[in-house]
Amino acid sequence: QLRLVESGGGLVQAGASLRISCTASGLITFNTYAMGWFRQAPGKEREFVAGISRSAARTNYSVSTEGRFTISRDNSENTMYLQMDSLKPEDTAVYYCAAARTGIWNGVVVNLNAYAYWGQGTQVTVSS
Repeated sequence: QLRLVESGGGLVQAGASLRISCTASGLITFNTYAMGWFRQAPGKEREFVAGISRSAARTNYSVSTEGRFTISRDNSENTMYLQMDSLKPEDTAVYYCAAARTGIWNGVVVNLNAYAYWGQGTQVTVSS
């Protein structure tokens, strides 16, 4: 069973940077999974933040995060990252990582419902 654990969340001021991580365990085929970051603010639906293909060849970002956030992964360490720069108060949310088994297909998965595995989330709070 694939297990995902996020880390690195916290409280920062607007304009600051933060990097969160997601480490996978329980498998040895991390490079057959497309990965994604989602977030959920209080009273709002969970939304797509960024996604990365299994080989890291392709990435995709939401309109609100493109240019400020960078998604990456290290398949040798079974870990995915989200570098968040120029943070805004509206970025405040619980951030979740997710994995979707894609086999040999090397694309980015954007649809929340296509992800079968989820972490427990890490809180990111940006103060104004």
